[in-house]
Amino acid sequence: MDEIEDVFVARLMSTDLHTVTPDTLVEDAAAVLMDNDISSVLVVDGDDGGLVGILTSTDFVDIVAKSRPKAETTVERYMTADPITAGAQDDVAAVAATMLDHGFHHVPVVDGGEPIGIITTSDFAAYVSSPESVSA
Repeated sequence: MDEIEDVFVARLMSTDLHTVTPDTLVEDAAAVLMDNDISSVLVVDGDDGGLVGILTSTDFVDIVAKSRPKAETTVERYMTADPITAGAQDDVAAVAATMLDHGFHHVPVVDGGEPIGIITTSDFAAYVSSPESVSA
């Protein structure tokens, strides 16, 4: 098993990204999560594709608590704007520490402000359970 200090975000992150724009309706964003069996979507600018936020399954608790179903509410109201991000060459131990410090389960991975991946608590669990199966 590699020393965790020698492992970079690019090795663990998922590059199968699902995105929405700030004006996407929350019910449509929820459908993206359910249809793809994922727990977050990245919110990107509709014009330049830059990362502007993240919406996670946890945010839907807030959505249900505060709005009527089918209330025509957009993602922008509930997303975490300007989320903390990582780079592909960042050390995973440092990213893990940041996630613990802030109670995050998802960290978008960006290159020049555009999303290229996401690293989640599930990615860390997969690595710890079977480090040799994670692609280098």
